[in-house]
Amino acid sequence: MKRKKKPAPDHERAELEQQVESLRRDIRQLQLEHDILKKANELIKKGMGIDPQLLSNREKTMLVDALKQTYALPELLAALGLARSSYFYHRARLLVADMYAGARRVIADIFDLNHRCYGYRRIRAALGRQQIFISEKVVRRLMRQEGLAAATTRRRRYGSYRGEISPAPENIINRDFSAAAPNQKWLTDITEFQIPAGKVYLSPVIDCFDGLVVSWSIGTRPDAELVNTMLDSAIESVAGCEERPLVHSDRGAHYRWPGWLSRMRDARLIRSMSRKGCSPDNAACEGFFGRLKTELFYPRDWRATTVDQFIEIVDS
Repeated sequence: MKRKKKPAPDHERAELEQQVESLRRDIRQLQLEHDILKKANELIKKGMGIDPQLLSNREKTMLVDALKQTYALPELLAALGLARSSYFYHRARLLVADMYAGARRVIADIFDLNHRCYGYRRIRAALGRQQIFISEKVVRRLMRQEGLAAATTRRRRYGSYRGEISPAPENIINRDFSAAAPNQKWLTDITEFQIPAGKVYLSPVIDCFDGLVVSWSIGTRPDAELVNTMLDSAIESVAGCEERPLVHSDRGAHYRWPGWLSRMRDARLIRSMSRKGCSPDNAACEGFFGRLKTELFYPRDWRATTVDQFIEIVDS
């Protein structure tokens, strides 16, 4: 036979109900704190360990607006330590139309169309070409708010000097990379891109007047054909002109082979070479390579790119 259990006294039942209700409140409070931290991470890019009390009133207002569909306004304000008057003040300011809303979209489009490598100066110059005139400080602020940051510089040491093979001409440039007019001073060099599919080499001619890339050639071997093709194209660009540019390079063998020397002589171009093992003597060309790699090469993943596809991307 089963013995019937005696019903719990009323005061014990009431105590248990109070404990259950207290646990529910604790669970809801913990869930609220978790949701606040999660929204802070999503909306204002704060870490999950941030103390919500340390946020600004504007940031707290953004969190309240994001969570007020789930939680009551009083408990959100209490959890964040935000006064009701402060909330409505900042909410009114957030609801005001953003006067730079159109500029934000244009800045994002320019940034994406240029391989996400433009800094605020070039973004501002591109905006000016579209008749959108904003100060540099505003452009920097809008880019920071939208999370648009160009890649940072990556330093790498490399030396390709293997000794003298013929007499070198004088260093006429002498680190003076300024020019009063186009086609007065040209700089050239070769740089290497190493991707999983193989190595690619770029050989350009840079005009000191405005940094224009006069001509360039891209290939998979740093041979005479690479530099000679580039030089032929550069010579064609000044065909019929009286200007005879000065061509400055390092002491690489590419610029001492018979094909290069005969082309320079036939076109009546003046040769200039850096000192032995001194890359700063060709700093303007090295700087071009650094910007190209920082903006295009280093930030991207090339594991699924073939050599031909990479050459097309660099060429474009």
